[in-house]
This record gives sequence, C-alpha cells and structure tokens, in this order.
Amino acid sequence: MISSLRGTAAHVDADTLVVEVGGVGLAVAVTAGLARSTRVGDAVRVHTHLVVREDALSLFGFETREELTAFGLLLGVTGVGPKSALGVLSGLSVEQIAEAVAADDDAPFRRVSGIGPKTAKLIVVQLAGKLEAPVRTAARSVHAPAAVLTQVAEALTGLGWPERVATEAVTTAAAEASAADRASVPSLLRLTLASLGPAPQGAARG
Repeated sequence: MISSLRGTAAHVDADTLVVEVGGVGLAVAVTAGLARSTRVGDAVRVHTHLVVREDALSLFGFETREELTAFGLLLGVTGVGPKSALGVLSGLSVEQIAEAVAADDDAPFRRVSGIGPKTAKLIVVQLAGKLEAPVRTAARSVHAPAAVLTQVAEALTGLGWPERVATEAVTTAAAEASAADRASVPSLLRLTLASLGPAPQGAARG
C-alpha cells in the first residue's frame, strides 16, 4: 500500500499531479483545490489511497489525512466509486461533508457532478456517525498554497521539531496569517517559529 508521496510536481492539470519521486513520475488523481494550488516544480506531499483493479492501479491523493479518511468512507457508500468520491471532496471540505451528514442534508451532495439524488441520500445515511468535522484550524479554509505549507513544515522538522508538531504549527499559523504571509515561505516560517518558541533541545545546529 502506498500511503503517501513526497517529491516534486513534474506535471499539473485540472485533477492530476505527476509527482516525481526518486526519478520516477507517479500520476495521482487529486482534488481540484490541490491541483489549483500546485505549480510545476513545487515540493509536494500527498496522502494517498491506492485503488486496485484488474486492469489498473490508480493513486488518489489528498492534502490532509482528514480528506484521505473521508475518501475511504465515501468509497464504502453504495454506488460511490473513486471518481465520484474525489468529486465530492473537490466540491466540499471535510467539515462541510460532516456538517451535511450531521444535519441529514443531502442537498450539498446532489450538487456534485455525478452524484444523483439516491446516492446523495445514501451518503448521508451510510456516513451517519462515522465522520467528525476536523478542528477548524486544521480545515483548509485559509487556502494556503500546499507547496508553501509543505516547505515550511519540512524546514521545521529540519530544525528539530517532530513532523506532527511542525504540521500543526504551520497550519495554525497559516490560519491566522494574512494572505500575503500565507503565500510566502519565509514569512510563514517566521510566523510559525514565533508561535513555537525556542528550538527543541538536541536539534541540529547549522
């Protein structure tokens, strides 16, 4: 099972990234939002789900583990295939999906291309109690470029912070930053470092 990829974006189109990892380019179907925020040459990291069929191996990639979890749950709904599940996550955030399910409201799903009224109702019924809205600071409502978040998180891990701490810190900082700071690696790194405080003991010195 391929659970994540980290590499360089070698090609980007409306719903696909080609991520070059160790000289090998891997095609990954992604949400429209992730495709829009990624440029060729960006350092990227995606959480992936491998769909195995008799005639193909297909990778589907997501910016957050919450999206990956939601994708897996959507695949468990009768009548929802990988492309339809990806379409739902392209049109709705995990928080919006969770809120619609909690409210027994299938209207948001009916607005997704390829999801009919019957399937929309099944999504609400079969996901009931299975999906919780993520913490608001972790929801991608700030629209920070994926490459910026990845590079800042990698810089923090290089300075000695654990990956989980680094990811949470940069996401929180991005949620509170201005649009200009969210788009700049140096600016977002400075803001995140200010929120974290001194580097962990034993961190590499350079």
